[in-house]
Amino acid sequence: MRKGPQKATGEDARIQAKLQSDGEIPRHIAIIMDGNGRWAKQKGMPRIAGHQEGVESVRDAVEACGQLGVEYLTLYAFSTENWKRPQEEVSLLMRLLLKALKDETDRLHTNNVRIRAIGEISSLPQEVQDELAEDIEKTKANTGLTLILALSYSGRWDITRALKQILHDVHSGELKKEDIDESSIERYLSTGGIPDPDLLIRTSGEIRISNFLLWQLAYSEIHITPKYWPAFRRVDLYEGIRDYQKRERRFGMVSEQLSTKRDTPSYFDRVIRSVTGQQP
Repeated sequence: MRKGPQKATGEDARIQAKLQSDGEIPRHIAIIMDGNGRWAKQKGMPRIAGHQEGVESVRDAVEACGQLGVEYLTLYAFSTENWKRPQEEVSLLMRLLLKALKDETDRLHTNNVRIRAIGEISSLPQEVQDELAEDIEKTKANTGLTLILALSYSGRWDITRALKQILHDVHSGELKKEDIDESSIERYLSTGGIPDPDLLIRTSGEIRISNFLLWQLAYSEIHITPKYWPAFRRVDLYEGIRDYQKRERRFGMVSEQLSTKRDTPSYFDRVIRSVTGQQP
């Protein structure tokens, strides 16, 4: 079985090569996939049609990220707030999620993609939980792109859960309160061991992060596109990466500090370590 994404061809291969030569490709991209319902309404279609078309956008973004060498792609697929939507729509979304997992996992596995999930997974329908667990197990040894599905997720839920676990471990003596710092808190988050996103992309033109990765986005660059998610394709991903490559990531410092130190070996790795407490 082939392991690795199918290589880009033609004009797409040229664009990818230029992106790779022009600057740094983000190690971790997070996407708030917004606008499915509005896209459908604009076309006189039921809301679920927007969610169905959005699966095509996911497929294209995952493949392009794998080809470019992005290591992590986190997709905000279903928030804890989404449970408040009409029950009929939630049920349709769960069925669509189940179908997408069943239909796409073999393709992802062939392309060497590893699936992970973050969020309150126990709140999902049992059939979805079972399929997700099976797909995670099937792809766990893959070494290419890690696709992280944020399901029944919110940033406040993530931080609250981490705090409860920290309090439990302090009470049990497994953790000393004087040892609690940013690095240790990070290990208790659902993304423990995963580098923070370098780039956040939000579709539909909305300028907010909607309770997504509140801790992890502290130093992420943000790219807003007016495109609704069902209309989002790899060309829009490339535009987000181009925007990212134009940014100067200062991590709280000033430009002069960067210009005098950026030639130091592993300088940016050490900056990221000192700011986020992560290994580069």
